[in-house]
Amino acid sequence: MSRPPYTEPTAQDIAAVSEQLGREARGVVGIAARAADGDPAVVATAPRLPDGSPFPTFYYLCHPEAVAAASRLEAAGVMQEFNELLAEDEELRERYRRAHEQYIADRDSVGEVPELAGVSAGGMPTRVKCLHALIGHALAAGPGVNPIGDLALERCDWNG
Repeated sequence: MSRPPYTEPTAQDIAAVSEQLGREARGVVGIAARAADGDPAVVATAPRLPDGSPFPTFYYLCHPEAVAAASRLEAAGVMQEFNELLAEDEELRERYRRAHEQYIADRDSVGEVPELAGVSAGGMPTRVKCLHALIGHALAAGPGVNPIGDLALERCDWNG
């Protein structure tokens, strides 16, 4: 199994993420995407946190401006629009299902947690539940991997 795309976090990265979150960063195994200024935008998080609890969100959006942009999209009702697109477009559903599988494979490459088997994030593979998770995946994996995350990135007002 290949390792997902992220860089090892430095102590400075962990401090920056902790400041972004307003709490101690937990279980960070990598920086999966950075903002234009070099600040962490997405962290890769261990599927089991140090306290032993399972954590399904492998790609966690942490940059405050990106989080705010995702929240604005959600508040504007974009998730409903994207759910309607999924219902109407078979090819989009298939691409979204593949994104779900890739997400799980990335997380499993760090560690498999039986409680998380078959679970990804953001509502994948059948619905759109959390744009924060889908944008985080799109930023980490790059264009063309998560079609709903890509659409959300195109629509959001964060230019990273």
